[in-house]
Formats: sequence, structure tokens, C-alpha cells
Amino acid sequence: MKMMIKMLVVVILCLFCDNIVVGKECTNIPTQLSSHSLRQQFMNNNTWKEQMLLSHNHNHLTPTDESTWANLLPRRVMKQEDEYGWMMLYRQIKNQGTKSQVNDGFLNEVCLCDVRLDPGSIHGQAQQTNLEYLLMFDVDRLVWSFRKTAGLPTAGVAYGGWETPDQELRGHFVGHYLSATALMWASTGHKILNEKMTQLVSALGECQEKMNTGYLSAFPTEFFDRVEASQRVWAPYYTIHKIMAGLLDQYVLAGNNQALQMVTKMANYFCQRVKNVINMYTIERHWQSLNEEYGGMNDVMYRMYTITGDTNHLLMANLFDKPCFLGPLAIKADELSGFHSNTHIPIVIGSQMRYEVTGDPIYKEIGMFFMDVINSSHMYATGGTSLGEFWTDPKRLATTLEMENEESCTTYNMLKVSRILFRWTKEMAYADYYERALTNGVLGIQRGKEPGIMIYMLPLGPGMSKATGYHRWGTPFDSFWCCYGTGIESFSKLGDSIYFEEAGKDPGLYIIQYISSSVNWKLGHIFIDHKVMPVVSWDSRLRVTTTISSKKEGLSSTLHFRIPFWTTLNAKATLNGQGVPIASTGMFVSVTKIWSSSDVITLELPITLRMEAIQDDRSDYASLQAILYGPYLLVGLTTGYSDLKPSSGSLSDWIIPVPSYYNSQLISLSQETGNSTFALAHTTKSLIMINFPGPGTSDSVFSTFRIISADSKTSVSSYNDAIGKNIMLEPYNNPGMLIVQQGKEQELGISGSSDQQNATFRLVGGAEGMVRLESVSQMGCFVHSLNGTVTLRCNRGEPDSRFVAATSFMANNGISSYHPISFVAKGLNTNFLLQPLFSLRDEQYTVYFNILS
Repeated sequence: MKMMIKMLVVVILCLFCDNIVVGKECTNIPTQLSSHSLRQQFMNNNTWKEQMLLSHNHNHLTPTDESTWANLLPRRVMKQEDEYGWMMLYRQIKNQGTKSQVNDGFLNEVCLCDVRLDPGSIHGQAQQTNLEYLLMFDVDRLVWSFRKTAGLPTAGVAYGGWETPDQELRGHFVGHYLSATALMWASTGHKILNEKMTQLVSALGECQEKMNTGYLSAFPTEFFDRVEASQRVWAPYYTIHKIMAGLLDQYVLAGNNQALQMVTKMANYFCQRVKNVINMYTIERHWQSLNEEYGGMNDVMYRMYTITGDTNHLLMANLFDKPCFLGPLAIKADELSGFHSNTHIPIVIGSQMRYEVTGDPIYKEIGMFFMDVINSSHMYATGGTSLGEFWTDPKRLATTLEMENEESCTTYNMLKVSRILFRWTKEMAYADYYERALTNGVLGIQRGKEPGIMIYMLPLGPGMSKATGYHRWGTPFDSFWCCYGTGIESFSKLGDSIYFEEAGKDPGLYIIQYISSSVNWKLGHIFIDHKVMPVVSWDSRLRVTTTISSKKEGLSSTLHFRIPFWTTLNAKATLNGQGVPIASTGMFVSVTKIWSSSDVITLELPITLRMEAIQDDRSDYASLQAILYGPYLLVGLTTGYSDLKPSSGSLSDWIIPVPSYYNSQLISLSQETGNSTFALAHTTKSLIMINFPGPGTSDSVFSTFRIISADSKTSVSSYNDAIGKNIMLEPYNNPGMLIVQQGKEQELGISGSSDQQNATFRLVGGAEGMVRLESVSQMGCFVHSLNGTVTLRCNRGEPDSRFVAATSFMANNGISSYHPISFVAKGLNTNFLLQPLFSLRDEQYTVYFNILS
């Protein structure tokens, strides 16, 4: 077997090294058309179509039939007498018709149906927001284009965005919706959702039955005629993969047998179609189609094979593997630069499934190397990857920080890669990565608790916002980008990687994510309530309480808890109040016993601050650093300025937690003019009046201030407590700065905290919740608003009622508030408010700081 593996590696070298290629060269160079965003523009521009298509034709190579395989014989490397062994090697690969036993040592997933998220946790709230979105859909509108294609009557109006009837990718979201609803039903048991997804499968079944070929899609078979003729078309196999995967999930997770029958018919249809192409033309003609994004067709076909045992499905899966991409990974070469990321990550996932099905170790090595090279050379601090939709040069990320970073689909798929690797190896690095990417790259793609508002890209450049740029936030029924599809899946399966189980005499449960949840662990005959206290900045510990209820006496099992890399050796664990030793970070703490219903395990994991340099090996960018608090990426609420000169050496000395009581000291001041409400806001130099913003908007940051007592011996608990007292106003997003007077009739400005004399005002109460800000140094002069300009003005002949109105403000609680995980980074020149990236909506932020020495 070792000899055969060596031979296979030699073959790959022959296929992919330019100087010894035998047969056709596998170029696999993507064009701009790989980008979904550019493709949508392309479809509406005939001139660009013609120009781009000239460069969109590349040759591929796949060893699939014996004649082709024989032509690939690396004659420059192998002796002629080795030809027989070469053919036997191929036949062994070709005839892998039985399932491998390699997965005997793998960890198994705990069924989502046995896991429930704590509804009050951030993960539970994100799941609920997604559930509300899934319930908003109308089945008739979802299947509109499917019915049109099948020749059936349509009802209602089709959805918009990428699902409009003239978009060639139409139908892809419906496939995602099938998967998402199956996952969500398993996660919640929601009855109405179950009825809706069953109705959808039935409606799609009617479409498939009407066409009577096994084909099912929202677009006609003519799209595949164009694929096979090497004519332009927008990724039809990509959409077919989503539909097949969705139907398969409906069967596996929801037990819908009709869905299995439908996806089997689809698989058989495309098996025959691909065979016809190969017979009529050549294998190369089929292989050319893989220049187009085709999703995880290999993955879904390997999954199909594990259920049906049909070797045609195994063959089909092999035909959608892509050796011209996988080959360099097999020889541990990083050739990712320039590739369309989300075209190729699913190919790796499919190759991982190939390893599980066939036991071929080279595909295990491919998955592990791919993950390693992403982690070491192509990963941002979020755990995400890609500039726009493409990989760039390894360890050259500093110059890629822009508005269109980190396509959400890529994070969704990288999470799949990492969880599979963890199941295989139990290596902590994969669980740590999963936590990083889920926390920073997934949770923040929803806009708070607003159903159906998600992003395509996650901006990482200085002063960026999720609300600006080319894509911005999508809309519930008129976007349906690819990342909407993966988004609804991500938020439907937030509980799928908390727990993994291991069979044996003493079965084991691996608890690898600290997400408040419960699990009915059937293998171990116990029920576990896993409570994670919300993390805060002022108490630097992750506190976990795990309560066990035994359902069957006398059975022993083991619970394994991940001790993440970001904690310290001061981590503590107890069982029923007694200490449990923890060897080191990056390992598990394991407890084996016959469990009783009174057993409680607690964990206290210190959370440390740290800086991580961007993955860039150029010395000019060595100072570019991200700041993290445990698994949470902290970003500065800035409009672009990112120079930070620490005031001392230790992180904990210059990155200071924001106390919990600060939120009660926040105030926003407003005035009404006609039917409009305006808020007092600051710019970098002055104060102005702006339209009253909503929470989570960029302007809300500039319209919120913290009240500070001018008397250092006293404090202010709220704006009501501050009335009648001397106070100072600190801009919410500029800690350490103060609003200052610059003279009578002059605009107010912003200055450092040393200028307290000009920063002190008396907060004067008025009728109906109104307040006025009177200068302490110039009594009788007040903060005054006129036509959007804010000045310090004294009443000089102005009618008293008009002067009082112009100097009176409605006091409101702060529009913005401090997240429980908030810090102030104290620099020698500028301070920054730091908050978790996932918590932001429209606010501007900076991920990487230029740390000055």
C-alpha cells in the first residue's frame, strides 16, 4: 500500500509540474467570471460577455477511464515493466465499491435533534432571528421558477435578487432553504417550519414528476447543453448541488423519504448525462465544465453513495473531484493564490468525504495540509479568508484589507473543513479555529435581531462598516446572494459542533465549544445542561457550569472539556466542588465516572488579552496587529485612524475594561424642529446637529456621550442624577477626550482630558425632561443650537423663549451603549473604544492597528 501511495504522489508530480507534464496541461486559472458579483454584472453587458469569454476556456485533465489513464502513464519516470502495476493501481481506485472502515476511529456527531441552545444566549438569539426569517417565506414564491420550468401553473410572484426568473443562478437559495429548514427543524422541532418544508418538498416533487426525467431545477436543461458545449452559463452545477444537498438533508435530518427518492432521481439523471458527454465527446469535455463553479457536487455524491451504495454515485463523485486543484495540495504546495475561494473549499470538503468513503490516505493529507496552509498564510484574525472572492499571495495580507473581504460563504465552508478534521484527529487546533471563525466570522453577519438582514462580505479595512461598500446589508426578499444561502444554514446549525461522541466500553462525549446549551446524550444515557455565563470585560474569566442528570444507573462514561489555547495555566475545574487537575492549555480535561443526577462540573478559564500580527512576512507591516480577548476579536470604533502607541508595555496596563456602570452614564441630547428630531453629535473638531439616528447606526456612535462628574470625589449614576451638578461630556467613541468651550459665540470643540476648565458645564434641569448645558467658567452662557451649528451663546437681547428653546435639549438614554465586552485602549496620543466585531451593525471600525513602538 505504501508503494502505491508513493506511485500516486509521483503521478501527481508528473501531472502538475510544468517541466514534466504528460498529456494536457491542467491550467485551472480562474477568470474574473469566477466571482458571483462580477458574473451578475456580466450577464447584463453583452460587450463584456464577448471580451471575457475569450479568456474563459481552460483545459483540465482527469484520470477516469482506462484509455485516458494509460495515456497519463509517466513514462519519463516509470519503467515500461511498471505499466501493469500502474493499471492495477487505477483499477483499485476505480473499483472502490465498498465503504471503508477508516472511520471506525472517528468521533461521531451528536444529532442536532438532541441539542438545544439556551434561548437567552447570543447563539440562541441568532438562531431565533434566523427561525423567524425562515418562517417568513411563501412556498409558492419559492417554487415559482421551478413550476415555470416544469410547465406547471405558477402562483404569486417570484422572489427578487438572484432568485428572479431571469437570473441564471435562480433556484440556488431554494436548495439552501431545504438544508436550512431541515437543520432548524432538527435544532428546534418547530412544527410550523416542519409543515412548510414538507410542503416545499412536495411542490418540488410535482415539478420533477411533471418533467419525468429525474431532472429538477428552476432553469431548463438547456443550461447544461451550454455547459457541455463550452458556452457561457452561470454555474448550473452549483445550483444543482444546493438542491441535491437540500433534499438529502431533508431525508437525513427530517426523515422525508420523498426527498430521498427525488435526490436519487437527480443523481441518476446527472450520472447518465455526464456519461453521455464523455461517450459523445471526451473526458476532457466534461472536465472543462469544472472551470465553472460547481459547489460540492463531489461531496453530495459521496454522501449519496453512503446511503444508496450505488457505485454509479461513487463514480460520479470521482468525476467531480478536481485533481488539478487537489494535486498541489497532495504534495504540500501552496498554489492557492488567484483561485476563487468558494469554488474550491467545497472541493476540499468533497475530498474529505472521499477519504471517509474510500479510506485513501492521500485525501486525509490533502484536507490537513489545506487547513494548515489557510491557518498559517491566508487567514485574517476573524478566521476568515479571501479578498473579494479570491485568495491572494500567501503571507501578504496587509495590503488586502478593504471593504470586500472575507466572503461569508468561505467561512461557512471552512468551518465544515475544520469540524471534519477535528472528528478525525481530536486535535485542539481545529476546535480552536472553529470557535474563532464562528464567533468572529459568522455571528456578526446578521444585523442584530432583524430577520433576513445579512451581509455578503465582511469588511476588514480601517474605518470600514458593514453598511457601506458594494454589497452592504442585504434585504429579506430581494438579495438572495450565495451568502444568504449559507447564512441561513449557518444560523440553523449553531449547535452542531458543540458535542461529539465516541463509542466504546466507556463512551466519551467531547464538549468543544462553550455555548450555553443542553444535550440529551443517548449513548451515555445522561442529560447535560451546559451553562456558560456571558463573558464580560471586567471579569476576565469564562465561567461554565455543567449539570448532569443520569437516566440509567450503573453506566460509566467520560466527559472531555476543551481547554482552549487562549486561556492560562490558572484555569480551574471542579467535580462536585473537588478540584480536577488540568495538565495544560490546548488539551482536554477529562472526567470518567458513573454519573448521578447530583453531579456538577465547573470550569473557570482565565481570558487573556493578546495581539496577533497580520499574516504578512514583509517587515514594513510587522506593526499591523489585531487585538483579541480570548476568542473575541476586538475592533476600534474609528473612522479610519489606526495608529496606536501603547502607554506602557503590558497589555493589561493600557487596555482597560469598561466598567458595567458606564452604560448608566450615557446620554444623547435631542431637539425637535417641526416634525423632525435632531441629535447633538460630534465630528472630529466640533459639535453639530444631525437627524436623530437609530441604535447600531454609524451616527449613533457620534450622538452618544458619557457624563463625567467634574468633582473627582463624586460620581454620576445617570443623567437624572447629574442634574444640578457640574459635569463633563466624553464622546462615546473617543474615550479620554472632552467636549470643550472655545469662547463666546464660538463653536464647541473636542480636546484632551487636561482641558477640564473649558470642559465643565452645569446640567440645568427644565420642564418635561429638558436639560440645558451652562458654562461654569462663563455663567449665563449655554450650549446653543441654530441651523445645525452648535455654539456657546449668551442671551443678548434675544427673546427669552427663543433662547431657552435653542439651548434646551431632551435628555435620552445613550443611543449607543457599551457592549459587555468593551475596553479602552490607551495610547499616548489617542484612545480607542474596543468592542467585539460580531456585536457591530453599521458602526465604522478598524480591525488591525498600527502599533507604534
